[in-house]
Amino acid sequence: MFVGRDEELRILQELYDKARGGFQLAVVYGRRRVGKTALLERFSGDKPTLFFTAQIQSDVDNLRDFTAAVAAHVGLPDSMPSFASWRDALRFVAQAARGDHLLLVFDEFSYAAASDASLPSALQVAIDHDFKGTNCLMVLCGSDQGFMESKVLGEKSPLYGRRSAQLKLLPFDYLDAARMMPACPPQERMSYYAGLGGTPYYLAALDPTKGYVQNMTALFFDRTGLMFEEPSMLLRQELREPAVYSSVMRALANGATRSNQIADRASVSPSSITAYLKTLIDLGIVERVVPHGEPSKSRRSIYRIADPAFSFWYRFVAPYVTTVENGLGSQVAERLLSGSRRLEYEGHVFERICREWVVRQARKGALPLTVTNVGSWWGTDPVAHEQADIDVVASDEIEHDVLLGECTWRNSVNVSEAVSVLQARSSLMGRYRRQWLYLFTKARVGEDVVQRRTSDDIRLVCAEDMYDG
Repeated sequence: MFVGRDEELRILQELYDKARGGFQLAVVYGRRRVGKTALLERFSGDKPTLFFTAQIQSDVDNLRDFTAAVAAHVGLPDSMPSFASWRDALRFVAQAARGDHLLLVFDEFSYAAASDASLPSALQVAIDHDFKGTNCLMVLCGSDQGFMESKVLGEKSPLYGRRSAQLKLLPFDYLDAARMMPACPPQERMSYYAGLGGTPYYLAALDPTKGYVQNMTALFFDRTGLMFEEPSMLLRQELREPAVYSSVMRALANGATRSNQIADRASVSPSSITAYLKTLIDLGIVERVVPHGEPSKSRRSIYRIADPAFSFWYRFVAPYVTTVENGLGSQVAERLLSGSRRLEYEGHVFERICREWVVRQARKGALPLTVTNVGSWWGTDPVAHEQADIDVVASDEIEHDVLLGECTWRNSVNVSEAVSVLQARSSLMGRYRRQWLYLFTKARVGEDVVQRRTSDDIRLVCAEDMYDG
C-alpha cells in the first residue's frame, strides 16, 4: 500500500516538468525502510524511466547490471558489452536521451560509489558536459545519510551546487501513518504509532485481522518477528560501535535525558558521549531539544529518542531478548502490553502526537494564532518552588501570542483538575500578550464538560478529533 508523500511527489513532478527545458538533478535520501524506493517507483510509474538500483558488490558487477538496465531501456540485446567505466556509461545514456524526456533514477547511489570512489567525479563531468541540453531529470537516491550529505551535497563534493532540489525523506507523522491502518479506531492507531513510529515498512507488516496485542506480540516478541531484531540490526548496519550505541539507546529509553546521566548509565566517557549522541541525531533516531523560548545552545537541553519504534524496542524488548529467544515472548508481551507501563509510555508519545497535530492545524490556518515555533517547556515554578512542565507550547513570536496544551493519556480524566493545572502553569508564560489553552485527552469527555469549558476559552481535543480532516 502506498500512501502519503504528496509533497515529495509534487516537488518531483515539478522538476520533471521543468526538465523539458533542461537537465535537472534531484537528490533523495533518508534512513533505511523509510520508503525512498517506493516513492520513486510510484513517481516513475507513468514516465519513460531508466531505473537502476546499485548493490553492495564490486564496481565491475554494478557496471554490468547498469549496462543491462540501459540495454533493456533503449531496446538493445542482452549481449551488449558491459561499459568499461562509469564515464562511458553516463556518456552513452546522455547521448541516448537526446531529444527524449527521460527520468533517470540511480537508487542506492552510495553503494556504487563505495565500490568506485571516482563515480561522483565522473557524474560531475557527465552533468557539466554530456547531460547539458538534455531533457532529463536525474534522481540520485541513497540510504547512507552521511555519504549523501557529505559526498553528494557537501561543499567538498564534486557534485556540490549541481542539484536542483534535495529531499530528505522522514518517517510519517501520526496522521500519515494512520492512512496505512484505515480500519483501526483512533486510540489503537495512536498505540500502533507509539510502537512502530511512522516507518512505512513497519506499518505495512500489521495484520488487519489481528488486534493490537496480537500484532505487537507477533512483530516484537517472537523470534521470527519483523521487529524482534530490527532496531539493533539497523544500528549494526549504520554504525561502527553498535554495542556502545545500543547502551546509549537503553539509557535514553529508561529515562536518562542529560548527557552526564546518559554517559553514566551507558558506561561511556563524559567527554565522548556528545559525539555518540550527535551521530544518533544525524540518523534521526535521537533528538536534542530545549525548553520553548530558550536559545538552541541552552544548557538546559535534554536528549530523547525521536523514533517511537526505537523507543519502544529499547524500553520493552531489549531487556527481554533472551526471554523471547527461549520461546517465552508471548507471556512477557501479555504483561507489558496490558499494564500501566504501556500506558505511561504511550502518554509520552501522545504528547509528541499533540504537537504534530498543532503543526498540521497551523498549516491549515485552523488555530487562533499564527505559529512560528512549536515545542514544550520545562523549568522551575518560582511561586511553587518546584519543577513544572507544559506539554505543548506553540507561539507567535511576532505578535507575542501563545497556545498552551496539557496532554493526558488516561482512560478517565478529571477535566477540572487538568484545566486547573494548565491555568496555573500558564502564568509561567506571562511574557505573551494573549494565551489559548488546549486540553488533549485520550477519550472524548462529556458534552456538558465541553460546553462549560468552551465558555472558559479552553479547547478540548480528544484522540478521535485528531484524525478529522
